[in-house]
Amino acid sequence: MNTIKCTRKIHFSAGHRVFKHEGKCANPHGHNYCAHITAEADQLDQVGRVIDFAVLKEKIGGWIEEYFDHTFLVFKDDFEMIEALKMIKSPKKPFICPFNPTAENIAHYLLHVVCPQQLKETRVTVTELKLYEGENCYVEVYK
Repeated sequence: MNTIKCTRKIHFSAGHRVFKHEGKCANPHGHNYCAHITAEADQLDQVGRVIDFAVLKEKIGGWIEEYFDHTFLVFKDDFEMIEALKMIKSPKKPFICPFNPTAENIAHYLLHVVCPQQLKETRVTVTELKLYEGENCYVEVYK
C-alpha cells in the first residue's frame, strides 16, 4: 500500500497571550500564522489527486477564517483576559480555547480536532501539521 501526501498552506492572523508565561508572551500580542496542512490517502482519486487543494482551503481554511482569523485566541481559564476582551466592541468574538494558546497547542487542536471534523466526509486524513508563528518559529505535530 502506497501513501501519497499533499500539503496546503493556510495563512491567518490572530492575537493571543500565553497564560502563565514567565516572559513577554504573557502580554497580549499577535502573529501572522501559516499552517501547512498535509493530507494523506492510500490512492489517488479518479482525477489523480490526494484531494483537491481547494477542498482543503474551503473546509479547513474556511473553519480557520471563521474561528481563528483576525480574532483573539484566549484560554478558557484566563479569566482576566476574557473580561478585558468583553470590553471591546467587535463584530468577531474571541475564540475561547479549551487549551492555553501556544503554537504547539493550536497546531495540536487543528490536527486532532478541526481537521477530522472538517474532512469527515472525505477519504483523506490529515496526518501532519506544521504551524509557523511568524517567519522564524514553527511547531510540527503528527498523527
